[in-house]
Amino acid sequence: MYDWVLREATEADSTTLVALIHAAFEEYRARLNPPSGAHNETEETVRQKMSSSRVVIALSASKPIGCVFYEQAADHVSFFRLAVPPGCRRRGIGRALIACVEDRARASNLGQVRLGVRIALPRLRAYYEHLGYRLIEYRAHDGYAEPTYVILAKDIHAMSDREGRSTCERC
Repeated sequence: MYDWVLREATEADSTTLVALIHAAFEEYRARLNPPSGAHNETEETVRQKMSSSRVVIALSASKPIGCVFYEQAADHVSFFRLAVPPGCRRRGIGRALIACVEDRARASNLGQVRLGVRIALPRLRAYYEHLGYRLIEYRAHDGYAEPTYVILAKDIHAMSDREGRSTCERC
């Protein structure tokens, strides 16, 4: 059915994760104010993030094709750095990575998944809203008076299996 597998990433994947993030976020270089921190990711910063977050990586024939970082809070799971390079998009990889995070939240008995999306990227916000995420608040990066991003959330505790299971079981 799928031509990829998902698995939990390890610190040994840090070089690969940096390459995925840089490739996926390159299109936003010079388009965002403030600039995306994704462009500054290094093996060291990725390993630091992995000390408090987990990462799922998507592979096709052992080739990395996407990743997502996520972390658990007291009442929800947040995901960030969803990265699928342009040549790998529109195959359901991002959706499968998000579904995996949602499955992990359910497994932890948490009823909500959240993420931040830049206001300057309405196409991305529309993508997440299509997946059931809704606006819960506006926020501004440090040093900015006006909001620069929004927090979206999806309540998942009442979702049924018909809404789709991820390939996360293959992790």
